[in-house]
Parts: sequence; structure tokens; C-alpha cells
Amino acid sequence: MAAAIPSPASPTGAFVPAHPAPAADPGAAGACPYSPLPEPLAAPAARATCPFDPPPAYQQARRERPVARTTLWDGSSCWLITRHDDIRHTLRDDRFSADSARPGFPFLSAGRRALSTDRPTFIRMDDPEHARLRRMLTSDFMIRKVESMRPQVQQLADDLLDAMTKGRQEADFVADFALPLPSVVICLLLGVPYADHEFFQQCSSAILRTESTPEEVVAAQNELLAYLRDLTRAKRRSPDDAILSRVAEQSDLTDADIARMGRLLLVAGHETTANMTALGILALLRNPGELARMRDGGPAEVQAAVEELLRYLTIIQSGVARVATEDVTVGDTLIRAGEGVLCMLSAGNRDEEVFPDADRLDLARPGSRRHLAFGFGVHQCLGQPLARLELQVALPTVLRRLPGLRLAVPFEDVRYRNETLILGVHELPVAW
Repeated sequence: MAAAIPSPASPTGAFVPAHPAPAADPGAAGACPYSPLPEPLAAPAARATCPFDPPPAYQQARRERPVARTTLWDGSSCWLITRHDDIRHTLRDDRFSADSARPGFPFLSAGRRALSTDRPTFIRMDDPEHARLRRMLTSDFMIRKVESMRPQVQQLADDLLDAMTKGRQEADFVADFALPLPSVVICLLLGVPYADHEFFQQCSSAILRTESTPEEVVAAQNELLAYLRDLTRAKRRSPDDAILSRVAEQSDLTDADIARMGRLLLVAGHETTANMTALGILALLRNPGELARMRDGGPAEVQAAVEELLRYLTIIQSGVARVATEDVTVGDTLIRAGEGVLCMLSAGNRDEEVFPDADRLDLARPGSRRHLAFGFGVHQCLGQPLARLELQVALPTVLRRLPGLRLAVPFEDVRYRNETLILGVHELPVAW
């Protein structure tokens, strides 16, 4: 068996190199120093010097020991899986359970473990119950249905840019564009009043912060669930054509179960795309040649570019947790029943055997769509068609309408959301 991976405390806030790294040439476009650590670290591991890269420990583990024992925050251990093909194998194997109530399931923080005490949503269930609940939502996220929303999303993007640029030459791209766009869209789909966005965004933030105490996570979850239960009851009295109302009318789920489903969609539906939009713009500003590809590309080129950004950035930085229900061999490693695993999507998406020169952003890269940014297997992200559409609209629209877009602060001063389960930036000051 592989040795346990020790770890110092993981940094939060800004990305801080774990040891001095060579300075980047400040004049080099997209310069992003990468200096692997000499020793592996536990999960969560210290971030890389380059904010877009996975932790060096995960990169090193993939090369040297792609299925390795790792130590978590509470001293427990699980397996860290970092190779692309091993991750796919694990996530499609029904001998690995997504049920967080099973003994041995790995949690990345005390707050995440506290969430497991509540009745789970379908992403923390196994089939057949997972499939039964997921099917209630499948039609809302089918490609054809989502594609019909493109004009509406395009109009929203244009309206937000009109408001952001009116009478100004600088703005916070996160607050003025990246966050409201997916928030409005998911509110429309669910039937949630966007006027309440500050409330549910604050709850989401507390739920996703790895530093939140169990009490803070449970309180935020309960507040959001209470809000969505009340909203579901109102939908039963006055139905509309949005998701919450339709599920309430067409299923036997209780108000509490519908609220849990709504919480999952609401949190995931705005947090992930908002952070991808902001990080995508930041990465493109650091790579002017690739920025031009996105700005000037036709629909097919934009679609391919979005897939490469999803691969390169992989904002689900915490990995995907599972627990073995029986003895399983992954690669050449035997994982015993009751042992947890963390599938590190970010490391798998930088696997050189699948993506040559994987640490380079290349919007024309062939095969980018093999990425794992949305997971894999039966639990693969339900909302991925919507996320793709929003990114395909948002990124080129911003770049075409603001050809002089630039950072309003030094790149090194950007504050990253390293304390959350989803990689992003707290704000992104830009000018044009």
C-alpha cells in the first residue's frame, strides 16, 4: 500500500507558492510559473503558484502514484485518484457509492460532514432512487430545450453589459456580469424570484466554504430550505410553468424533498457558471492569442474553446467523493469495501497521456471534450447543457463588445476563492 500523504494547512484567499518559484517574465503573455513541490501533500493540498493549475501534489501523484493514500482534515484517510482513465473507471463503476451516509465516505471538511445528516438530494443517492429523482428534471435540461433559451440568454448578456458599461470605464466583472447572468437564468428556470438573490447567494457561500463551521453550514442550509419550502407551498397554490411548480404538480414528493432538489439546482446553477465565466475571462486576458480565437471564432470554434476552458480550469477543486461497497481494483491498486476515494478531476484533466501539453491553454486543442469537468458516469452534471450555453454566449459577447477589456489591477492582486469547494475569484476589477 502507498504511504500516507502528510500535509500542512492549506492556504486560503490568495494563491501562495509553497516554496519560492522562478519569477515569470512580466512581459511574457500568459506567463504562469509552475514549480512542482518536492513532496506530496494531503487533501486539500496547497495550491500551485499558477492559479489555474491543480495543486502540484496532485500532479505529482498522477505521475508517480495515481492511486495513493491521502490524509484528510480530521486525520482519516482515503484514496486519491488522479489519472484520467482511472477517474472515469471509478465514476462509472456502481461498486463505488455516492451515498454520503455510508461508513467510510470521505468529507473534505467538518461542514461537509454536517450536511450529510440531512436527507440527501439525488446526487448523494445511488440507483435506482437516484435515477428516479433525476428523471423528474431531465426534460428541463435536454440540449434542445436549453438551446431554445439562447436568444433569451443572449439578451440578458447584452443587457448586463449595457448596465455595466453605462457611464463607466471600470467595473467588478463578477458582481456586474459573471454572477447575475447565471443567477437570473436559474431563477427563471426554477421559478425563484431573482429579487432574493442576495439571500440565496449568502447561503450558498456559507454552504460551499470549507472553513464554515458545522453550525454555520447547517444554519445556512436550513434557512435556504425553509425559504424554498415556503416557495413550493406558494407554487402549489398558484402554479406556473417553472421547475418547482411542475415537480410539485407532477410528483409525489413532499415540499421538503422539492426544497432539497431546488437547493441543489439553485446553488449549483449559479455558483459554477459564475465562477467559470470570471475565471474564463481572466485566463483569456492572460493568453491574448487564445482570447482572439474566442472573440473571432464562429459557433463551432466557440463551442470547442469553451470545452478547452472547462478542461483547463476545472473549477471543482475538491474532487468527487465515493466509497467502495466491495473490493475493487483501480489501476493496479486494490481498494477495500468501506474505503473512500476522491477523484481529482482537475488532475485528470491535466493528464498528458490524454491531453498532450496539458498545462497549456489551447482553444484549438482536438479532443478537449473528453474532459472531466462535469464528472462522469450516471452522476455526470445534469445541468451541463445549460452551463455550456451560458459560457458560449457570455464569453464571446464580452470580448466582442469590449475589445479593450483589461485587468484594472495587477494579475498578482486578484483574490481567489481558495476557501471554497468551487474555484473562482472574489472579484475581478476590469477596465475597457
